[in-house]
This record gives sequence, structure tokens and C-alpha cells, in this order.
Amino acid sequence: MALVLLAAGCGGETEHSLSKTRSCLESDHVRIGGKLDFVASTAPAGAFVAHLDDNFVTIVFGENDSNADELEAAYHRFAFSNVREGLPDVLRRDRNVVMLWHKHPADAALSTVTGCLE
Repeated sequence: MALVLLAAGCGGETEHSLSKTRSCLESDHVRIGGKLDFVASTAPAGAFVAHLDDNFVTIVFGENDSNADELEAAYHRFAFSNVREGLPDVLRRDRNVVMLWHKHPADAALSTVTGCLE
């Protein structure tokens, strides 16, 4: 029975870490820094802005999936009416992380960021 419980605890999805993600992006020569929007400034596990070529992304961390649900809902709630329609194109989610891009992300930029989510 103990072996079954031990195996059940292994290999499950874990939450992404702000510090590990940030370090990975910095090692890929991504410039980090910038003003956080209101939603990002309230993130329970922190947030930062990453600049990739001619675009940037605000990467917002919840402590868990439920926090990320709330953060994602807040971006929808506070979006200006002229932005709301295009929000699905620039708002991405991966477990406890919400990413808000300034404009549609290029595949390479998106791959860089999602590849660094640790």
C-alpha cells in the first residue's frame, strides 16, 4: 500500500516557480523588468515583465491553479471594452501561471517563455 501511495505522489504536475522561470529567461538573454499592471501587482506568488524582441509579456504567478483562475478572471473583468474581444489572442495560461502579452506573440517568443516555465 505504501508503494502505491508513494508512486501516486510522483510525476504529478507541480506549480511553476517565479524564481526558476525568471532565471531560465535571464539565461536565455531575455530582458526582465518593467511596470506591473494592477492584476499582476496583486498576484499572490509574484509577477514580472519579460521583453522579447519587439514584444513583452507580463508573467503572473498564482500559488496554485485556483489562484490562476482568479487572476485570469480578473484580466477579463478589468479589460477595456476595445481590448476584451482580442484578449484570448494575448492571454495564455499554464497551470498556476497567467501570461498577458502586449501583442500576439511570435511562435519563437511564446516557445521561449513556455519552455522556461519551471
